[in-house]
Amino acid sequence: MHYNLALIGFGNVARALARLLVRKQDILKSKHDVTFSFTGISTGRHGHAVNPNGLDIQKALELVESGKDISALSVKPLADSMEVIHHSQANFMFENSPVNTETGQPALDHIRTALNLGMHVSTANKGPVVHGYRELTALAASKGRTFRHESAVLGGAPVFSVMREAFPLAELESFKGIFNATTNVILSRMESGETYDEALKYAQKIGLAETDPTNDVDGWDAAIKVAALVTVLWDTPMTPQQVNPTGIRGITSEMIAKAKAEGKRYKLVCSAEKVNGDIKVGVAPQLVDSSSSLYGMMNSSTGITFRTDVIIDYSIVLSEKPGMTGGPVETAYGLFADFVNIVK
Repeated sequence: MHYNLALIGFGNVARALARLLVRKQDILKSKHDVTFSFTGISTGRHGHAVNPNGLDIQKALELVESGKDISALSVKPLADSMEVIHHSQANFMFENSPVNTETGQPALDHIRTALNLGMHVSTANKGPVVHGYRELTALAASKGRTFRHESAVLGGAPVFSVMREAFPLAELESFKGIFNATTNVILSRMESGETYDEALKYAQKIGLAETDPTNDVDGWDAAIKVAALVTVLWDTPMTPQQVNPTGIRGITSEMIAKAKAEGKRYKLVCSAEKVNGDIKVGVAPQLVDSSSSLYGMMNSSTGITFRTDVIIDYSIVLSEKPGMTGGPVETAYGLFADFVNIVK
């Protein structure tokens, strides 16, 4: 079957996804008899383009990465992302607009529109998962389509699909993990002797931390990921404000050194536990020792441990590779995996 693909958001992740799809197109054809073309692209700063017969994706990549506009590739003028969705004639949309933790917009409206038009949807955006999971899942089902979001937490690691598919009817009791690579890099480098400011500047230099690092260092990125997991895995809506995170700004070099002398280290620990029907959540710095599965997660490594009623502890760890800090390629793979699992 042939799929027309719309890319709403064309940042680092979406461009990595486009390249991954092109690289995997032969195996998609041979293994699953699936072919595709890109028929709609919406960018934040470089215009919009649609062509139901297929856009030149290589040209689109070249234009955006050289700071140029893609509008010349379009068969018609377009004012915004909604027009791209309506005119792309796509049957699969990847939604990767910037995350809005407070409202989930405009991603929520993008996804609603796509589902109503009969498209499958995959997103790496945590906002619509937190603010619209039940609604969007029900809407997708009513249209005979699928809404997936594997990349919303821990990039391309199969977090949601593991619980959905590998643990049928298992009861999730708790999860604990490290969900934010930026804070883990900062704490790791402070343990090596750098100050907080030096470690933060390094994280910004390598592109892991934003110029304004508030979401990372104050725990809000981790909190929305906890909220997304609770919302989906326990079918219990939760917002990051309910998680009420504590960040790492209060962790001093002296505290790091004292912990190291005691064989311990600080981690920004994300956790949730179901107790007598109530869900207790947290994002806060904690001391962990070598007995903890989190102890060895250094630098940009992230991971999660699930505890269920049948499998006591099941861990997924994304270990840092030399010279790599994680990011777009891994997140793009989660979107790609959603696509394959839906269309195969």
